[in-house]
Amino acid sequence: MVNFLARRFLSSIISVIGATLAIFILIQFHSDPRELFVPDSGYGISEEQWELLGDRMGLNDPLHMQYIHWIGNVLRGDLGVSLARDRAVTDLIRGKIGATIQLAVGGWIFAVMLGIPMGVLAAVKRGTFWDYFARSLAIVGQAAPPFVTALVAIWIFAVWVEWFPAGGRSPDFQWKEYVLPCVALGWSAAASLMRLTRSSMLEVMDSEYIRLARAKGVGWNIVIYRHALRNALIAPVTSALLVFSSWLNGALVVEIVFSWPGIGYDALYRAVNDNDFPLLLGTVFIFILIYLVFATIADIAYTLIDPRVRLGGAD
Repeated sequence: MVNFLARRFLSSIISVIGATLAIFILIQFHSDPRELFVPDSGYGISEEQWELLGDRMGLNDPLHMQYIHWIGNVLRGDLGVSLARDRAVTDLIRGKIGATIQLAVGGWIFAVMLGIPMGVLAAVKRGTFWDYFARSLAIVGQAAPPFVTALVAIWIFAVWVEWFPAGGRSPDFQWKEYVLPCVALGWSAAASLMRLTRSSMLEVMDSEYIRLARAKGVGWNIVIYRHALRNALIAPVTSALLVFSSWLNGALVVEIVFSWPGIGYDALYRAVNDNDFPLLLGTVFIFILIYLVFATIADIAYTLIDPRVRLGGAD
């Protein structure tokens, strides 16, 4: 385990450097961030002021020095200052991450609670009505883009029957505001989890040790939930954890449709539109860290689900 964590830590450092360096270089092909400070008319700033502004923002330094300076600030916990909002990037992300976490947790619970049980049911009842019903739900869920699911949900449940609000998030908790965004976010993931669980369960249930357990007279529920499901959960658990990490990085489309003030819409989307490179870099950096952490958790979870899985050599 120690060897695995050490290797993962080193590979994570390489991943962070590679991803942030790629974003850092790609930003240079966009418009100059100093244009944010130029009036709409295009006049009102001299060439000397333009150069002074570049010095203050560090844009006149060579590209590699800009990146080294940014990495040094990151190691000190400073992600820079947003150009468009004149606020610390850490404060902006901290203010928006809460809404994204709430949306991600709600969507993830919906996806897991629907996808895995339906996958087990489809495998156990293979070839029956429940199998075809679950597979039909999965096809619809994977075929429909999230924005289509969100708009249809709004039209049916907010406009037609008026059960839930169409969007927004109140400062105080209102559970009805979470239903439609969480369902729209989790529907596609639930479909993927259902298909993964079903295929994994079918493979495990056809194995020799399951047949031996049945021949010994072990109860059907014990065979399904203690033996088959535990060995079939590796692929669904991996998918569920990585999906959750991507949602923590901001469910951009769902946040836009439901006017959800999360990190995807209020940080990443606006940073791209405003060419706010400190906010964009800081947000991408946080996204990478979240993904790497959950990928490591998924690998460690393998050993808890199936003790036969070993992450490294003997420690």
